[in-house]
Amino acid sequence: MQQNTQVSTLPMATTRDVATPSQLTKPSAVLDTKAKAAIVVRLLLNEGADLPLEDLPDDLQARLIQQMGSMGLVDRTTLHSVVEEFADVLDGVGLSFPNGLAEAISVMDGKISPQTAARLRKEAGVRQAGDPWARLKLLPIEDLVRVAQAECTEIAAVLLSKLDTPKAAALLGALPGPLARRITYAVSQTGHVTPDAVDRIGLSLAAQLDHKAPVAFDDAPGARIGAILNQSAAATRDDMLTGLDETDSEFATTVRKSIFIFTHIPERVRPRDVPGLVRAVDQNVLVTALAAASDDGTKATAEFLLGNMPSRLADSVREEVQEKGKVKARDGEAAMTEIIAAIRIQEQAGELELIVPEQEQE
Repeated sequence: MQQNTQVSTLPMATTRDVATPSQLTKPSAVLDTKAKAAIVVRLLLNEGADLPLEDLPDDLQARLIQQMGSMGLVDRTTLHSVVEEFADVLDGVGLSFPNGLAEAISVMDGKISPQTAARLRKEAGVRQAGDPWARLKLLPIEDLVRVAQAECTEIAAVLLSKLDTPKAAALLGALPGPLARRITYAVSQTGHVTPDAVDRIGLSLAAQLDHKAPVAFDDAPGARIGAILNQSAAATRDDMLTGLDETDSEFATTVRKSIFIFTHIPERVRPRDVPGLVRAVDQNVLVTALAAASDDGTKATAEFLLGNMPSRLADSVREEVQEKGKVKARDGEAAMTEIIAAIRIQEQAGELELIVPEQEQE
């Protein structure tokens, strides 16, 4: 039987290629998994697909390149057979799991305890699957600032170079001026840094994140004390703040920034949000709080609320306040605390946004 030596245009070859039957890859039935994987990758690249091959372990990347270098030409029948087999495998996949312990821990972050995650990461070792820089790029600016300040200038320059341009600009703006200038100059010295060195730096920085000791509380100490004092009686709050001033004035300042009480409402709540706020508060509570407003600060808050609620409701509330007369200080404080609690609930629900004081913005 005469062999057909005519070779048609092949999707895996250039127009310069000339092949004999002996140069063609074996039929699909006798190809191993590595050869089939190389065929699929080559076809996808030919079609313009953006394959994240850099996420593969280094040894798999090397084996893929070696296999592709030894493939030669592939006939159409073999190509179609491999593609059909690959499509059948994809259709049969019902669920995929993370690749290795490191990826599994990342998937479960926030769903398992920090202590368990830290222990498992330590057991998994320093090397994480994929590109450590992809993870570092997702860090908030505050964390990147801490990394840049903790590392030497050369490492910070590599970090800055690997970030997306907008985030790199934000990082420079958040750093102290002298440090930002040193890092900017150090970028000029990174021209000859090798990819291996950049990879090792990324692994080292990512490992530091993994080895960071887990914390028991989500909020900072000042925010926790401020939230407690928000719910405390005025006498208790003033006594605690006086004591903190004597013990640690800096911490006392931080706590004061976290405190939000009835007298702060005019400067923290927008007038347009008052109608929604008063609807969320029981009217008897509102009347009690306004009736208890006796000093300059609380009176200003009462007028702010009355002046920004619907006029008919304001008239009704004023009448009830006059009828109620004087209320006990304890009852008045409890009513004011309920109003603050309602504001916090609306803030968490996204129904209003508190104004940030100028000193906090600075």
